[in-house]
Amino acid sequence: MTHSSDDATGRDDGREARGGAATGLPSVPPRPTDATWEAEVAALWDDAAVDGQERIARMHVLARAAPHPALGAFELGGAFDSGGQEAAAHEQYAAATAAGLDEVDPDRAARMVVQHASTLRNLGRVDEAIAMLRDAPEHPATGAAPRVFLALALHSAGRGDEALRVAIEALVPTLPRYHRSVRAYAAALTGE
Repeated sequence: MTHSSDDATGRDDGREARGGAATGLPSVPPRPTDATWEAEVAALWDDAAVDGQERIARMHVLARAAPHPALGAFELGGAFDSGGQEAAAHEQYAAATAAGLDEVDPDRAARMVVQHASTLRNLGRVDEAIAMLRDAPEHPATGAAPRVFLALALHSAGRGDEALRVAIEALVPTLPRYHRSVRAYAAALTGE
């Protein structure tokens, strides 16, 4: 549901929530612009001096200020993920999905499939990871990454030949030649 203060994208610009002297409510600072928020998120990810715990703490703040809840949940999930807190990452990735990340930011949604599936694999939920990666659509934001992570998940499931086939097939488009031969050898790994 949108309010009268929503902009053309359906995001609340915060005017109603700001309060102040006229409303008797405490003032809330305005949300940063999308570009400012994106720059702050990128800077946090690029800062090699930040450890996992500090990144999580700082990303909590950025997630609360996100232009859309799905964006905040995705980035916070990534921070938990990189900090080795897979269960918390899974919760945030699920929240980003529920908040409509695929509609809000298709590039991030494509990346989240890879990240979420990797998290599920690390949580021992390998079959879910495999299913998620098999269904991952091709997207320029991820390239062959879903296939590479699918190979890892298949390997974790003890399906080595299938994992090797997927990994080899992911490389075929990058080869200058031998496509047909490599595809045939890959198919032979699983008896096809």
